[in-house]
Amino acid sequence: MSFNGGSVGAAQHPFLRELPAAFVERIARHARERTYAAGDLILREGDLADRFVLIFAGKVALEVVSPERPRLTIQTVGPGEILGWSWLVAPFRWRFDARAVKATRVLEIEAAPLVRALDDDPRDGYRFLRRLVPVMGERLEMARLQILDVHGG
Repeated sequence: MSFNGGSVGAAQHPFLRELPAAFVERIARHARERTYAAGDLILREGDLADRFVLIFAGKVALEVVSPERPRLTIQTVGPGEILGWSWLVAPFRWRFDARAVKATRVLEIEAAPLVRALDDDPRDGYRFLRRLVPVMGERLEMARLQILDVHGG
């Protein structure tokens, strides 16, 4: 199913489904559909965090890379989930790599217009953030669990 980055596609994603239609339509105007093949890097740690990613199909590994150690997968996410919250927090750099584990289809929403939409309507912004903060907490918890596992904690 192709959704051409429009509001219909965005509104179908579970993360945005319960948000007001006008808000979803506004941010969907700044979205584009992308596909990634298995092994493609979607986000690179340290790069400018300039988009919010809704996953519609596929599987993505969130990874930590260190020159001294092998790549470590923190969490794997798939359809109905999201990538990226670093666009919201200075210094606006990705904190993990995100790599497609298999063919993946996403909708990427530009961060700057999304932040403007959040700021312009505090009620919708609050609703959006109430959905985003638990994801942030889950990602941090998964990173903590991986650290404990790797270091025998």
